[in-house]
Amino acid sequence: MDNMLTGKVISVNGPIVKALGLQGIRMFDIAEVGPDRLIGEVIRLIGDVTIIQVYEDTTGLMPGDWVISSCRPLSVLLGPGLIANIYDGIQRPLVGISKMCGHYIKKGVKLSPLDVDKKWEFKPLIKAGAEVKEGDLIGEIPESPLVMHKVLIPPGVSGRLATVAGPGEYTIEDELYTVENGAGTHWGKLAGYWPVRKPRPSRRNKKPFIPLITGQRVIDTFFPIARGGTATIPGGFGTGKTMTQHALAKWCNADIIVYIGCGERGNEMTDVLTDFPKLIDERNGRPLIERTVMIANTSNMPVPAREVSIYTGVTIAEYYRDMGYSVAVMADSTSRWAEALRELASRLGDMPAEEGFPPYLATRLAEFYERAGLVETLSGADGDISIIGAVSPPGGDFSEPVTQHTSRFVRCFWALDKILADARHYPSISWTDSYTEYLQDIEGWWKDLDDQWLSLRGQVMGILLEDNRLQQVVKLVGSDAMPPPQQFTLFVAEMIKNAFLQQNSFDPVDKYCSPEKQLKLLKAILDLYTKGGELLQGGTTVKEMAALDVVSEMVRLKSETPNNELERIDDYRTRLAQGLDSLKERKGEV
Repeated sequence: MDNMLTGKVISVNGPIVKALGLQGIRMFDIAEVGPDRLIGEVIRLIGDVTIIQVYEDTTGLMPGDWVISSCRPLSVLLGPGLIANIYDGIQRPLVGISKMCGHYIKKGVKLSPLDVDKKWEFKPLIKAGAEVKEGDLIGEIPESPLVMHKVLIPPGVSGRLATVAGPGEYTIEDELYTVENGAGTHWGKLAGYWPVRKPRPSRRNKKPFIPLITGQRVIDTFFPIARGGTATIPGGFGTGKTMTQHALAKWCNADIIVYIGCGERGNEMTDVLTDFPKLIDERNGRPLIERTVMIANTSNMPVPAREVSIYTGVTIAEYYRDMGYSVAVMADSTSRWAEALRELASRLGDMPAEEGFPPYLATRLAEFYERAGLVETLSGADGDISIIGAVSPPGGDFSEPVTQHTSRFVRCFWALDKILADARHYPSISWTDSYTEYLQDIEGWWKDLDDQWLSLRGQVMGILLEDNRLQQVVKLVGSDAMPPPQQFTLFVAEMIKNAFLQQNSFDPVDKYCSPEKQLKLLKAILDLYTKGGELLQGGTTVKEMAALDVVSEMVRLKSETPNNELERIDDYRTRLAQGLDSLKERKGEV
């Protein structure tokens, strides 16, 4: 492990470098290439030839340049200081690099991912002499006002705790404790490395049962995801993938957010970097940045770093999961990651499969999404990772390989609709093309809140699906030529779209909708559907109902009723019933 190997470059093909002389090197070991010591990773071994994927610009590199490897796999440094930090795909701190290099990253620049000089306030929670095993809690560090960092015995270490530091301030380089066993002594520090392509261990997987509440009505009510679940957001250009992921990252009820900008435009990542420090988490009144880790690997950065960025992100997520936290990983977008795989595969001469993607595309996607889940950690606590990946199919074609393979490995599919987006209906999640497989898993949680939830959802979903069928007829004969019951279904469906499904991310009230508010809005809409249906049988027309001020007021409820003033919706339901009853009385007088 500590051996230093040296070799020489024999070929350079973009980011793919071939070298000789590295006998004993292993797959996925790090190698430093050329006079600038560019960071690379071994991705193939063919006889005496080592093929290295370089994560930086290889301009100027030539045959004969030295290659050095310490035989350590590509790893991330895990410890306090990750929260509120911004990294590139190989965990270089972009804020520190900008201070050193200015606006552009210089080749070969290296900085510690974590501040080696910063001192952290450590509080020990165990005494020397105790028997410890992997995952046991040693102490705590307040990493941010929202995150208590738990110092754990790392995987693979157990024995007698010989020493442990007392309360005080320590850097990540200081030795905090020692564990003695038959194999020798392990010296523990606040930070340590972990290979990005190796999932961190846990005791066992568990079935998710708590919903990831996002505050987005179309998701929470119709297509919910469980904490520890997987979801994808496929959509063509301009349908709102990034904005939807921003909304989920801002308002979901996960403890930690890991946002991976994988090959996206720089201005989109700039929005994230500038918005998050200003946004306040409604649950605790603190800035959202205090529970967020960001990985920015934009489209103008080297392609290979895009390929590794999602592994960097999910490894950081597993680190906080092991502390017992709920972590949400936003990958925007996995299509750009797949394109990086395709480019690298073509340079390696791999046999292309569908649309030029490598034949192992599905395997790589599965490996990524399988690192999500609710687990019992080594410490015995529950921790979970939810992975939500955006997909950018060319031309909005959902039959392309990345979308198709992704749909096999996720249980939640939020299909974005170009027609809805063009009509300025956001979030533009299609209620006919989307689906979720988590309804049964999280039904118990919703039933504790309201045992009518599944029934309410089913009734409203039925109206929307009937509306979708009737729209085909409307195109032929027009809505006025249809029977009154069908006109009424179309009217209520339009009310559902405008009063419930549409949501404004920039509205100070409507940007986040609590589960309680969602249920009350659903009940108000179904009041209209039930009572209106009765009126229809008595001869009242749809136009007469639509003309009532109290009915038109329903559309404004979502933006005029704060989450802490839900009694307003109860008052509205009373006024709605009175207004509809007045129509009935009027018909009776006639």
